[in-house]
Amino acid sequence: MSDLHDLPAHTLLAAYRQRSLSPVEVTQAVLDRIARWEPHLRATYLLRPDAALAQARASETRWLRGAPCGPLDGVPTTIKDNIATQGDPLPLGTAATSLAPAAAHAPPAARLLEAGAVLVSKTTMPDYGMLSSGLSTFHALARNPWDLRKTPGGSSAGAGAAAAAGYGPLHIGTDIGGSIRLPAGWCGVFGLKPSLGRVPIDPPYTGRAAGPMTRSVADAALMMQVLSKPDERDCMSLPFEAIRWQDFDGGVEKLKGLRIGLLLDAGCGLSVEPEVRAAIEAAAGLMEQAGAIVVPMQPFMTQAMLDGMDHAWRMRSHVDLAALAPEKREAVLPYIRAWADSVAHFSGPQTFAAYHQFHATRVATVKACAAFDYVVSPVSSMPAFDAELPSPTNDPLRAMAHIGFTVPFNMSEQPAASINCGYTARGLPIGLQIAGQRFDDLGVLQVARAFELMRAPQRPWPEPPGA
Repeated sequence: MSDLHDLPAHTLLAAYRQRSLSPVEVTQAVLDRIARWEPHLRATYLLRPDAALAQARASETRWLRGAPCGPLDGVPTTIKDNIATQGDPLPLGTAATSLAPAAAHAPPAARLLEAGAVLVSKTTMPDYGMLSSGLSTFHALARNPWDLRKTPGGSSAGAGAAAAAGYGPLHIGTDIGGSIRLPAGWCGVFGLKPSLGRVPIDPPYTGRAAGPMTRSVADAALMMQVLSKPDERDCMSLPFEAIRWQDFDGGVEKLKGLRIGLLLDAGCGLSVEPEVRAAIEAAAGLMEQAGAIVVPMQPFMTQAMLDGMDHAWRMRSHVDLAALAPEKREAVLPYIRAWADSVAHFSGPQTFAAYHQFHATRVATVKACAAFDYVVSPVSSMPAFDAELPSPTNDPLRAMAHIGFTVPFNMSEQPAASINCGYTARGLPIGLQIAGQRFDDLGVLQVARAFELMRAPQRPWPEPPGA
């Protein structure tokens, strides 16, 4: 049997049912794994071994009675910093936040804990989630387990690192421009940004979604059974739909006859690096061999769209930062302050024009995808960059140059996933993005599962230094 920290959730649940494993020994194995990795990765926030073991003992008692409380009972799980857990501070990755305890679990946390998941730890993120790196003024710098010199990505930085390092099988992140898919791609794990509203979240916001980050499509589907349950606190949530998430595995046959768009040029931002392009083309080739009809796509994003959304986010952050007390504002990462304050001179019409690009992006994305069942592309144009940098460009005036492939599907509300499709010559993972039509979350999982079955054997998961 594999090491306990490496076992997928569905394997753990079967073992609990058969009483061949206990949630206590599994949780302890995960805590031991974290103890070996964490001095190097710094992926956790509120790591509380005693509390986790207490939850595991309660789960063990339920399993011994033959009465698990839900479909995730006893499975080790992490939850991102910005998803509230009752009684815990919500720093949002920044030293500028007042550390008041949260009054209640946010919907994703509530669903996981109701289902019996063992909360091993929360995970780290950058200041306000506005970076695709693990750089934070509150948390220690998060690193990538595949190469400690590199970032795990962001803003679900700790979640991506934790999934790749074996901090248990189930992790949850959030995504407003790529913050699940980017770290999933750079850490070699699977991440799903669901259709907007499929997973209720609080507070809701344009393009914002919560979703699973796991080592397998099967574990992500298991999480979606729980996360997609309704919660009235999300005023943007979809009507509940009893999707058969357990039907995620349609085999390679799922691909036969599908019309798949191949997008290799985002139309904006940074150019795709040759190793990334080659890996995406190879993945599309496998799909074509399985019977899919793969059609090259022209770029549909423009630099004006990307710049407009970037400027709109800057203005939102500029207004938020201006409302802080001076000493709190000074505590925010200087890169974030420079990025936000760069639009201080914007007029009302300029700000409105910037915000209009959210809608322009939505319209362009839906139109471009209408001819296809699914669209595949790079998650990002490059592999993971240096851990100490806030963004690949290290330039606050080009802070979003790397999200051209991911952000359109936030605005169009379409589901999109990241799955590993290869490695660079230096051994860094490369993420393949699979996007579906709006509401077709299960279809995206099925296509991802088909690719998971076809892709080349994956390299062993990284081990902590000295292992």
